[in-house]
Amino acid sequence: MTAIPSFTGDANPYGGGDPYADYRTADFPFTVYADLADRRLGAGVLAANDEFFAQRENLLVPGPAEFDPEHFGHKGKIMDGWETRRRRGASAGHPWPTAEDHDWALVRLGAPGVIRGIVVDTAHFRGNYPQAVSVEGTSVPGSPSPEELLGDDVKWTTLVPRTPVGGHAANGFSVAVEQRFTHLRVNQHPDGGIARLRVYGEVVPDPAWLEVLGTFDVVALENGGRAEDASNLFYSPASNTIQPGRSRKMDDGWETRRRRDQGHDWIRYRLASQARIRALEIDTAYLKGNSAGWASVSVKDGEGGEWREILPRTRLQPDTNHRFVLPEPAVGTHARVDIFPDGGISRLRLFGSLTQDGARRLAARHQELGG
Repeated sequence: MTAIPSFTGDANPYGGGDPYADYRTADFPFTVYADLADRRLGAGVLAANDEFFAQRENLLVPGPAEFDPEHFGHKGKIMDGWETRRRRGASAGHPWPTAEDHDWALVRLGAPGVIRGIVVDTAHFRGNYPQAVSVEGTSVPGSPSPEELLGDDVKWTTLVPRTPVGGHAANGFSVAVEQRFTHLRVNQHPDGGIARLRVYGEVVPDPAWLEVLGTFDVVALENGGRAEDASNLFYSPASNTIQPGRSRKMDDGWETRRRRDQGHDWIRYRLASQARIRALEIDTAYLKGNSAGWASVSVKDGEGGEWREILPRTRLQPDTNHRFVLPEPAVGTHARVDIFPDGGISRLRLFGSLTQDGARRLAARHQELGG
């Protein structure tokens, strides 16, 4: 197990120049997984007990937090994060908060799943970050209200115990709870500010929902697909290609660096479960002078299966959604898109339905994880 770096204590006051120059961070091994709290998947911050200085919704804003040293409002310094007021004790004789005092925010995951790691980012909160944080998770079906989530009948599981954190730092925590979660409760002790929250894990879809859909995108992230590996991630992550909806700008897809050899680039995916694929889409939206020239798609059945080409190398057009109906269904558990020679695609869609064995395996995993 790779040790997770930890950061504690204040950062230096901002002294001008690049505010990220003294930012403390590390490479966390769990970031290979998808962010289950991604707004594109439908995640949201449902409620918080206090957001006096900065709104709770900032926690899930895409991209790093920004800092403007001149930006002040009627309540004080405006921060790009979630920031609560300073807590006080009960009396002049004891003006300090108690050990139990804390602030909280309720987060709905965009896609329920098994959480592998969490990053609580305190970027730009140098002397006003929480002393410690803790994170709990629960699994509640449907669309519960904040009041329902805070009810006495909801069981919360500790994912990150109360742990000291540092200011102006990416505080990462590995999670080893094999359970499917739908919501989180993020606690900061006793008060302060958090810039961003990232929740990395594996999507575990509801098998009953997929069964009702019948035909759906079996590689989509929200349906349990995953980008397992890619030849090159220079400009953007491969997981962008299986995000919901169409790409809205160039960096919302997958783009590789320019090749200067005779090779090609590729992404390998794991499907929601064993599926029978009948049609596919390769979209190059917003990739105009840098789209892939050609692409092919292959599938294999099982980890040890052999790759079988289901779409031969085909010319792609820039900024275009390409649709293909397969001459016969292709059964597999994994897929691979190869692009020639380099460039990028914005989305890959594989439309089909789960096989009987695939549906059985997905239902068994869902039940095993408490879904």
